Amino acid sequence: MTKTAARGLARSAYEHLRRHIVTLKLAPGTPLVEVDLCARLHLSRTPVRAALERLHHEGLVTMTGNRTLGRAVVARLTIEDMRELFLLVGALDGIAARLAAALERGPRERLAAKARAINEELRALAGGARVSDVALAQDLDLRFHVLYERAAAGPRLLAKLDALHAQRERYVRLYTAALMHAHGLQESLAEHEAIVAAIEAGDGEAAERRAAFNYRNALGRYERASRV
Repeated sequence: MTKTAARGLARSAYEHLRRHIVTLKLAPGTPLVEVDLCARLHLSRTPVRAALERLHHEGLVTMTGNRTLGRAVVARLTIEDMRELFLLVGALDGIAARLAAALERGPRERLAAKARAINEELRALAGGARVSDVALAQDLDLRFHVLYERAAAGPRLLAKLDALHAQRERYVRLYTAALMHAHGLQESLAEHEAIVAAIEAGDGEAAERRAAFNYRNALGRYERASRV
């Protein structure tokens, strides 16, 4: 097998496992046994092991013993980790919102219109608890933030956000599901609108502050929703 083909198989295994981890189809703490994964993915151990190593490097998988035995588990989710991650992502997201507010008026207004459309889709789902509603709300919440992050952020900022995206996605999906079940999306939606209004007005300082505020408040909302 050529090196290119081997890399392709490892990438395929990585993308499959990553998608199932970040969408919580593979729950935190799930064992990832190499021989089982090989049978499920119809691959040899070499690409599967390479995929696990890459996921371990990204913080999505933890190794619990001798790596040669393939003893790996899906990384657990904790309140402490969520707090640190959301503070970090919130700071970066805030910078992206500030940069979006510095765009020319036309692009700002088009960006605001798209962001409000996403927010309205979320609002329409706020009272739902069907599995399909929750999954769509999770996607929409992520899309809302990524929309303005991609609109104006430079390569360095995007690289930082991309490095954290997989971990962010797991927590955002967990958070959104908890809020959906507790019917607690309204507060977050109001904060989303405040971010959009600041970007549309070209107020970079307010956009940065409100975006970071949205992430800081998310942890408290999650803790309250989880008790419902």
